[in-house]
Amino acid sequence: MIYSRSAEYAIRAFIQLAEVPEGKYAMVKNIAEQADIPAHFLAKILQQLARKGFLRSSKGPTGGFCLRIPADEITMLQIVDAVDGLTDFHRCPAGMAECNDQMPCGMHDTWKALRSRIMEYLEGTTIEELAQALDQKRRAIEKRTKSKRPSSRKA
Repeated sequence: MIYSRSAEYAIRAFIQLAEVPEGKYAMVKNIAEQADIPAHFLAKILQQLARKGFLRSSKGPTGGFCLRIPADEITMLQIVDAVDGLTDFHRCPAGMAECNDQMPCGMHDTWKALRSRIMEYLEGTTIEELAQALDQKRRAIEKRTKSKRPSSRKA
C-alpha cells in the first residue's frame, strides 16, 4: 500500500462526505457503515482532520461531520499528508540512510520515477472525482443487476 490504513479510511470517508448536502452533517456511524470502516477508528481520524481544518463537526442529534472545503478542492495528497505525512515517500525504499541522487542505492532511480508518478496521481485526484467515479460504478452495477433479474410476468 502506498499510504496507511488510516489514510485509506480517511479517503473513503471523504468520498462519503462529498455526497452530504451542504448544511447537513453525517454521523460517524453512518459514514463508517457506508464505507465499511470501524466506527471508533474512523471517529478518531475524522476528529484529527477536523482539527486540521478539513472538516466541520457538530454535536447533538443532528450532528456529525461535513466537509469544510469543497470536495473538488481536496486532493488525495492533502489527505494522505494530513493523516500520514509525506516522509515515507521520500525515504529510501531499501532502507539506506545515505541514499540520494549523488549516492543512490540500487532501487533509487526506479523508486524516484515511481514516487513521482504516485505523487502526481495523489495530487491530481480530487475527492469529487473519486465520488463521481464511485457513483458511476454504483449506477452501472445497479443497471446490470436490474437487467439480470428474471421477469415476474407469467406467460
